[in-house]
Amino acid sequence: MELTKITYKESRDIDLHSILTLYKANHWSSADKPEQLYNALTNSHSLVSAWDKNKLVGLGNAISDGFLVVYYPHLLVLPEYQKRGIGRQIMTILMSRYQDFHQQILVADKQAIDFYQKCGFERAGKTEALWIYAGKEH
Repeated sequence: MELTKITYKESRDIDLHSILTLYKANHWSSADKPEQLYNALTNSHSLVSAWDKNKLVGLGNAISDGFLVVYYPHLLVLPEYQKRGIGRQIMTILMSRYQDFHQQILVADKQAIDFYQKCGFERAGKTEALWIYAGKEH
């Protein structure tokens, strides 16, 4: 694959097919609920997408109260575009918007933990993540 310039956008005009392609390539179960996924992303407090020309190659979003707390639920990059700094750039854009917030929160597992630690996140004391989850990948 030839390296091309990746463009980052904060617009919400992303077609559902491109979103589903990205989520299915990463085996995320939210792709099984396309309408809810699309609505969740387009109604997020922030949404950043990465593009190789007209191809969606990455996406990240934030949910926030707008003042104190932000949660980063989704960060995905197409597998063939990973390890090129795309996820890091998406997080840089998102985190710059919320840099003065009291809390920036996310849940990470497996290899994602190392990635997020490189972005400046650390384990939150002795806390443990708890959830009610309808997915299948864990």
